[in-house]
Amino acid sequence: MKGPSAMDRATRLDALIVGAGFAGLYMLHKLRGMGFAARVVEAASGVGGTWYWNRYPGARCDVESMFYCYQFDDELSQEWEWTERYPAQPEILRYANHVADRFDLWPDIRLNTRVISAVYDETAAEWQVETDTGENFLSSHCIMATGCLSAANRPDFPGLDEFAGRVFHTGHWPHESVDFDGRRVGVVGTGSSAVQAIPEIAKEAARLTVFQRTASYVVPAKNRPLDPGEQADIKARYPEIRAAARKTFGGFAVPTGRESALSVSEEECRQVLERAWNHGGIGLLNSYIDFGIDEAANERAQAFVRDKIRETVEDPETAEKLLPRHTIGCKRLSLGDAYYATYNLPNVELVPLGEDGIGRIVADGLTAAGKDYRLDDLVLATGFDAMTGALARIDIRGRNGLALRKAWAAGPRMYLGLMTNGFPNLFTVTGPGSPSVLSNMMPTIEHHVEWIAACLGFLRDNGIREIEPGLAAQDAWVAHGNEVASRTLRYTCSSWYLGANVPGKPRVFMPYIGGMPSYMKKCAAVAAAGYEGFELTPA
Repeated sequence: MKGPSAMDRATRLDALIVGAGFAGLYMLHKLRGMGFAARVVEAASGVGGTWYWNRYPGARCDVESMFYCYQFDDELSQEWEWTERYPAQPEILRYANHVADRFDLWPDIRLNTRVISAVYDETAAEWQVETDTGENFLSSHCIMATGCLSAANRPDFPGLDEFAGRVFHTGHWPHESVDFDGRRVGVVGTGSSAVQAIPEIAKEAARLTVFQRTASYVVPAKNRPLDPGEQADIKARYPEIRAAARKTFGGFAVPTGRESALSVSEEECRQVLERAWNHGGIGLLNSYIDFGIDEAANERAQAFVRDKIRETVEDPETAEKLLPRHTIGCKRLSLGDAYYATYNLPNVELVPLGEDGIGRIVADGLTAAGKDYRLDDLVLATGFDAMTGALARIDIRGRNGLALRKAWAAGPRMYLGLMTNGFPNLFTVTGPGSPSVLSNMMPTIEHHVEWIAACLGFLRDNGIREIEPGLAAQDAWVAHGNEVASRTLRYTCSSWYLGANVPGKPRVFMPYIGGMPSYMKKCAAVAAAGYEGFELTPA
């Protein structure tokens, strides 16, 4: 903070919302409807959150469009027409803007405004929020809708600043068109963003070199145009489809198998996986109930996908390099219809990096795996500082000046993924300790927004000045989350779920893996019991 003068002309609010993605937009709409004075601040020059920044070639959601949309307004659900099974970034961004237009949210959104700090004033029981534009806020409550995958992870490769060509990050792509025609392009990374971008870049580049540290499991999306009749049928059945989805682990409209993969013959298991492969999407991992908890069952799915890679990639040596060896599902499963086939193109080369990674970047290329590669462009598909990165980039200070970065030095600690002890009246949408990235983000966001809004209504109606989780309740929830995660195979490899992609970040499994039904039941029970586990201070 710059001192008292920074707040002299601050705007007073009931709730300040940080971030204008899908969480921030719905949070604003919900609170305005309840009569709260609320405002959104957003660093970007437009709404959409991750879909504003992630404009790389081929950027597309891996949740089907008919289910990657708001559910809170029936008219909105019926009026919007999607064009493809899996929505591309431009279409999702149009949808976000349509929502902002439809509900007249623009007057209460401040674009091009980045929050620098948020400091809790214990005497006044309010948050002092400073921005980089000089427009500051005093707010009774602060709601972080900063997103789980919004802080781009830009590795500090040796010599990166010396590179004379163009450098792009998939998570912070330019708004203008990027032309790769006739250029030598290097892509670092083979996660979900790279899987989508690589086939598109390969269509233009004279030479595309992909630098892979860990091979990914990629299953086909089977994307296609949406038939109007199919879309109308789904819309007519939205209530029952969505009700059924809420009963599934991740809130997806994808049924989960009820039997063990080991209870059937290997041939029958492969037939089931073949049907899931041909249908496309994440349903392959839902084919059997024990793919996520039993190693022997999981190995059947691993072997199936490896065989698919061998069938697709013509060069046996390249195919072998593309074979992932870790547990399928412990890293994010990627969807891509043309990824493996791209390595059959004569202008595409795969370079496995091993644990040593990139050697050194020089003016006209880089050194990797003991060889020099000449490059005109470098694309960093190196993902995000997930779950906590966006929050860590804001100077957040709670009681007694405690910095959130310090409170989370050994890993994030939250009660229900909603609040942290020592930081009263500070809420996070889809924070660590909630299902978040293991679920369909849209209904997950809506669940959190509605819980937070109901909580603020309760505080107002009952004259409550402060709310924060008790330390015992928070510790118990963190311990429960760790215990549930330890029983699954998700813990068996280094993934961004554990922060393993960011040097120095604590290795903690951040999302809650107990499933949406049990999580929502717990949140409802806590609220019904007068916000059990929270400490409430009357005005």
